[in-house]
Amino acid sequence: MPDRRSAEAAAAAAGNTAAAGPGLVNLPNALTVLRLALVPVFVAFLLAGGTGWRIAAFFAFGVASVTDLLDGELARRGGLVTDFGKIADPIADKTLIGSALITLSVLGEVSWWVTWIIMVREVAVTALRFWVIHRGVIPASRGGKVKTVLQVVAIGLYILPVEVSWLRTATMAAAVAVTLITGADYVARAVRLRRTVPRRRAASGSAVNAGDGRPAGEAGPGP
Repeated sequence: MPDRRSAEAAAAAAGNTAAAGPGLVNLPNALTVLRLALVPVFVAFLLAGGTGWRIAAFFAFGVASVTDLLDGELARRGGLVTDFGKIADPIADKTLIGSALITLSVLGEVSWWVTWIIMVREVAVTALRFWVIHRGVIPASRGGKVKTVLQVVAIGLYILPVEVSWLRTATMAAAVAVTLITGADYVARAVRLRRTVPRRRAASGSAVNAGDGRPAGEAGPGP
């Protein structure tokens, strides 16, 4: 009997641990925090001026951008998606891109209208996420991923102390165009989700997330 009780207690403890989900301290969350921590370092390097500091800023920005690629992928593959990660990851992304664009605009290297377009789009998308949060999660689109890559590459080209003005301009123009297109697409999908999900709930009697068919509360990260 004691062995059986011990086994049952161990099984119950394991079940409670699984139900509790992944812990707050894990590698994906550490990478997200590292990205946030690198933002002031990167900005300080960029404002310092000089070729050496620009190269240092480029590498700091590059490392921070790589963590953006790794943390989400590691969290999904390792089952380490946490509420902290869902909130902190997009904040870290926008903080990195926003600080880079604002600093470059302060230095007179990127037009302020470019910075405002990109920042307004990112803030609007965040607001839309909260607008539809009780109805489901809008999955990331390929356009959104292309937008992120173009923004990172364009900013990197502006940071590097090399004369490639035509390439910088072309890449940033492409980034702005894709930013506007994907922003409009996100608005359309958010409106569609708001209109259709309540009718699905009434018909099926259960809440279903748009696009993935999973019950509400089990949604993965948004775009």
